[in-house]
Amino acid sequence: MSLTAAIVGTGFMGPTHAEALARIGIVVRGILGSSAEKSERARAALGLEKAYSSYDDVLADPAVDAVHLCVPNVLHFDYAKRALAAGKHVMCEKPLAMNTLETQELVTLARASKLAAGVCYNLRYYPLNLQARALCSEKLGRIFHVNGCYVQDWLLHDTDYNWRLNASESGALRAVADIGTHWMDMLTGITGLEVEAVFADLKTFYETRRKPVGNTTTFGRTDDHGQTYEDVPIDTEDYGAVMLRFKGGATGSLHVSQMVAGRKNALRYEIAAANGALAWDGEQPNELWLGHRDKPNELLLKDPSLMANSAATYASYPGGHSEGYPDTFKQCFRAFYDYIAAGCTGDAHFPSFEDGHKQVMLCEVILESSQTEKWIRLETNS
Repeated sequence: MSLTAAIVGTGFMGPTHAEALARIGIVVRGILGSSAEKSERARAALGLEKAYSSYDDVLADPAVDAVHLCVPNVLHFDYAKRALAAGKHVMCEKPLAMNTLETQELVTLARASKLAAGVCYNLRYYPLNLQARALCSEKLGRIFHVNGCYVQDWLLHDTDYNWRLNASESGALRAVADIGTHWMDMLTGITGLEVEAVFADLKTFYETRRKPVGNTTTFGRTDDHGQTYEDVPIDTEDYGAVMLRFKGGATGSLHVSQMVAGRKNALRYEIAAANGALAWDGEQPNELWLGHRDKPNELLLKDPSLMANSAATYASYPGGHSEGYPDTFKQCFRAFYDYIAAGCTGDAHFPSFEDGHKQVMLCEVILESSQTEKWIRLETNS
C-alpha cells in the first residue's frame, strides 16, 4: 500500500520527520513553513515536490494521506482538528494541545473519525526501552520504585531564547511538557504503571531573559558578536522536581532541567523491582544495565537476536550496529503507517491521542501541585 504524507513546520522537527519517513518508504509530497520563503527553502533542501502556500492547501491535496504537525504548540489543537475533519491521518508533535479541554476534544474526534491519530513520543522506540518493557512484564516482578531525569543545557545562558519559553505559544509548562513528558510516557509504557498522584516543585531561574533581536533557533550556536538584545519576562519553568505515586503502591521521582551545563540530552531511568533492577542512559542508548542481588550484574548490548520478539521487531540492525535518536522516529512512524496500511484496525502500537491527553493531564496536575505545594491526585483533574 502506497501512502503519502505532508509536513507542516520547517524548524528542528520538520526535516527530522521528513528524513525518517523517507527511510520507511513513505512519500513526503510537500512541506509548509511559516512563510513562502521558508516553505520553498525547506522543499529544495529536502528534495520534495511541493512547497505548500497555506494549511488549507495541504488539507485540500487529495494525494496526501497523513499530515505531520511540527508547528508551535499553540497551533496543535486547531491544525489537528482541521486535519481530522479533512479525512487526514495525523501525527502531531508533543504536547498534543495546550490543555486537557483541547486534548479531550481531539481524542473524541479521533475516535469518531476512525483515522490514525498519533503523538510523536518517539523515545519509546529505542530498542532497549522496548526490551526493558518486556523484562518488566515477564521477569522483574513487583516494581518498587522508578527514578530518573531528563536534563539539557541549551537554555543555560540568560541570552538563550526560543518560542518555547513563552506560555502563550508553548503552554503553561515548558521543561516538564517539552522533555519531562517524554520521560513519563517512556516509563509508564515500560513499567505498565499508572500515575495516581504527584507532588511537584518548579523553578524559573531567569525570570527575565535577554532575547536576541532577530531569528533564534532551537539548539543554535551561541555567538554574541555584534548581537543586540531586548529584555523579555519568562513565565515558564527552567527546572522541575516531581515525586510520583503509582497505582498499586510503587513510587518514583523525576527531575527535568534545561540548564545543566554539558548535558546535551541526558535521559535516564532506573527501575527497582523484586527480581532485579534496570538502568538506561539515553546518551548510551545501546546499553541496558541489569542489576542482580545474588549474581553478577549484566550489561546487555543491543542485539535483536538476544532480545524479546516485541523489542527485536523495532531493531533494524544486528548486534554491534548502533541505533540512535533518528531511528526512534523511523520506528515510531513505521508503527503509525503499518496501522494505516492495515485499515486502522487491530492494536495500535504507536503513541495515540489518548496517550497525548494523559501527558497533558499530568502536566496540569504537576503545575497545580507546584502552585499549591500539595500532593494532587490525577483523578481529580481528569
